[in-house]
Amino acid sequence: MAQPKYRILRFYKPYGVLTKFTDAENRPTLADYIELPNIYPVGRLDMDSEGLLILTDFGLLSQRLTDPAYRHPRTYLVQVERIPDETALEKLRVGVVIEQKKTLPAHVELLDHEPNLPPRDPPVRFRKSVPTAFLKMTLYEGRNRQVRKMTAAVGHPTLRLIRISSGPIQLDGLQSGEWRDLSEGERGALLRGVKLKG
Repeated sequence: MAQPKYRILRFYKPYGVLTKFTDAENRPTLADYIELPNIYPVGRLDMDSEGLLILTDFGLLSQRLTDPAYRHPRTYLVQVERIPDETALEKLRVGVVIEQKKTLPAHVELLDHEPNLPPRDPPVRFRKSVPTAFLKMTLYEGRNRQVRKMTAAVGHPTLRLIRISSGPIQLDGLQSGEWRDLSEGERGALLRGVKLKG
């Protein structure tokens, strides 16, 4: 079978790792986990966030995945302070104003149980008197620290943030710090989602 023209892989970014390959301050970067030439992350996942990161050497794919016009969905598990009521959830769904611009409508669900997640290192700092809750949020744009700014805007600061999917690509099956190339089926689904051919 012929090798694909472009390389696309998925990576489980650990907490505390920068979404780039070099850092003047010698903080942990992608280079500590991925030793491949000419491959770049699609968009960003903040240093204090975890989960799915797509990397590729296909520039047009990267451009389309980050262009809001293509409404590429990204889903997150979000641990927040206190338990949001329906009013707060509805505000997140219809959009909140951050930096003078309203966010696009999002799918937001309050989970009735704590998801099965690996422990974070270092652990989330809890306040014993303040309960926490988990939201499942799907966004269709990728503004800077958007999830954190959205939950803060409705009075529920984010404590932990894990991206679990990007379009059809799932985090499932990876351990923190692991990566693998997309399967042929995953590649096709991802490319079709942004109107590209394999």
